[in-house]
Amino acid sequence: MLNFLKKKNKNPEKLDIISKTASLLIHAAKIDENYTNKEKFIIERTLIELGADKEKINQIMENAEKNEKNSNQILDFTKDIKSTDQNFKIKIIESLWKIIYSDNSSDMYESNLMRRLSGLLYLDNKIVGDIKEKIKSNFNKWLILLMTSVLNAN
Repeated sequence: MLNFLKKKNKNPEKLDIISKTASLLIHAAKIDENYTNKEKFIIERTLIELGADKEKINQIMENAEKNEKNSNQILDFTKDIKSTDQNFKIKIIESLWKIIYSDNSSDMYESNLMRRLSGLLYLDNKIVGDIKEKIKSNFNKWLILLMTSVLNAN
């Protein structure tokens, strides 16, 4: 019976990391109390790029939204993510900045969240700042690509 479970879920640790990443990204999207379809699309695309199964993305998102709603602190999401490799964490930070700037601005709650996440994920503030500037400077080009992707997905 255990072999059956192992075959069904080949890498539970990776699935758990993807789920916690989704919850963290959703938390960032909701922090300004305006969770948009644009932000949801950014999160879904990020999860697929990080290795989530495309066919299960809706289920992953539903579970992550429930987990985010039932959690009272971001430590629930970051404690396992911090052990991932640098590239994984950088991809998350890039996506977080894209989510934050998807409404063309960053408020004090979003900026505070990013400062806290830098420490919790053991990322250098300079790296996080450089990523922020890259996203801000390429935002219009990135937004056009995002909207093209949305239109092509439909």
